[in-house]
Amino acid sequence: MTTSLPPRRADLSRQTNETNIRAQFSIDGAGNGDIQTGIAFFDHMLMQTTRHGGFDLTLQATGDLKIDAHHTVEDCGIVLGQLLAQALSDKSGVCRFGYAYAPLDESLARVVVDLSGRASLSYHAALSRTDVGGMDTDLFREFFQAFVNHAQITLHIDLIRGVNAHHQVEAIFKSFGLALANACTRRNMDHIPSTKGCL
Repeated sequence: MTTSLPPRRADLSRQTNETNIRAQFSIDGAGNGDIQTGIAFFDHMLMQTTRHGGFDLTLQATGDLKIDAHHTVEDCGIVLGQLLAQALSDKSGVCRFGYAYAPLDESLARVVVDLSGRASLSYHAALSRTDVGGMDTDLFREFFQAFVNHAQITLHIDLIRGVNAHHQVEAIFKSFGLALANACTRRNMDHIPSTKGCL
């Protein structure tokens, strides 16, 4: 008899004086997304992670975009990190480690993930422009830092090569989705992959 595995999903709302965010997330999804942050290029990048990671994500965010996109992007990282942490629970049965390379034409990115229980980001992405799709490219690092801090994971991001900034960023978000999906893959439902016995 086959035992059905418990769903790994979470939803939450976060409201501050700067942003209002509502999101639902499923690790074991079909790559479907309904993402509306008011920042079209950011929506497009989050959809790359969702589709290639095989996650389901609904994300509705409104923020103080009249100032700039910083608060919205950072707070989306906070929310998505919290969603991942909730959906993974105690991380029983996950592979824990994941890595992926993703090209987009001339650009190539590598992302390595450890669901370590420790927040650590190593980000090496010398993007070719300071603005892409109307976004300050500094905001991508801010997004990943916020995500890491609240998901409590270790994340290494390396842009290996590239010329076109759109291609560079998209390769990063695609490889992020692939690597995260690998790390979250179920392997042994009774096993926490750590010699400490917890993550």
